[in-house]
Amino acid sequence: MADKPSVILSGFADESANQKTAVQQFCAFAAMGLQYYSLRFIDVGEGIKNVMKLTKKEIQDIRHLEDEYGLNVSSIGSPIGKVKLVDKEDGTKNAFIPFKKYLAEDVKKACELAHAFETKLIRGFSFYHPKGEDPKNYISQAVDQLGKIAEACHRSDLTFGLEIEANLVGQTGELLAEIQKQVKHPAMMLIFDAANILCQGYTTLDVYNQYLAMKPYIGWMHIKDYRHPSPPKRVGHVDEEAIKNFVPADLGQSANELILRDFRDAVPALTKKLAKRGIPGVFLDLEPHVKGGGQFGGFSGPDGMGVALRGLCKVLDFVGLDYHLRDFDDIRAARGF
Repeated sequence: MADKPSVILSGFADESANQKTAVQQFCAFAAMGLQYYSLRFIDVGEGIKNVMKLTKKEIQDIRHLEDEYGLNVSSIGSPIGKVKLVDKEDGTKNAFIPFKKYLAEDVKKACELAHAFETKLIRGFSFYHPKGEDPKNYISQAVDQLGKIAEACHRSDLTFGLEIEANLVGQTGELLAEIQKQVKHPAMMLIFDAANILCQGYTTLDVYNQYLAMKPYIGWMHIKDYRHPSPPKRVGHVDEEAIKNFVPADLGQSANELILRDFRDAVPALTKKLAKRGIPGVFLDLEPHVKGGGQFGGFSGPDGMGVALRGLCKVLDFVGLDYHLRDFDDIRAARGF
């Protein structure tokens, strides 16, 4: 019997920690059996910081703790691309940073962090167009800037993942796929997240169709789900701080079973494609938000993260996608037996 296609389980470790300390994050992930995590917010003794703000000493301290808990970074959970495309007042608090400066400072820092943590992946976004305007009118500028970001990552032997999310130019699967087609750079891939579509008022069928639009360009996935509190109704600008209906992958309305069963058949070829860029496999990155989400992060707690992981494993078992959690052999190997 042929081996089942296999994915690598990871997650945003800050979601699992009540105070976001490194020890809390790593204890939770090690106990759940995970060996990879995405680095976003963390407290190494100097207060909670976004990964982009870490000092050299904090990076060293995190690396030492990773060794102690047997963890590796799957991706840098950067906020790259969550700034305005144009310097225009639109009633939001989103920052505008001149792109030349942004590329030279923020993007460069993200690449340096990826090397420091020995990961090949940087998570990012497709920029904010002015609130209330048609994102299609800003595709050209987004493509230009994202192409330059992808090239900067490519020169550093890294891959940039473009996540689908509300309020950005790439807020739908079709828009994100169009951006990808126009950028057409080997160092840029798409990150599918079903709940980030569903929470915009789309239906289950909409989510599946947007997945199909993105499918040829997906590099990895974020895993969370969402349950509409009432019949879905398409909204314009989404108040991300007010979204409270995220649920584990086996309890929502985004048809994760259908999507992951279809994605299963693409995993072997995608694994080979990623290997050529030095990436160890296809990551499914838990970002459950089961206790709340927002524009720049979310929270699940150690209990919520455990429930979300078990929910994902149920779905993967059901659709026939293989994965690995730590077992006794891993513990023995770590102890040198």
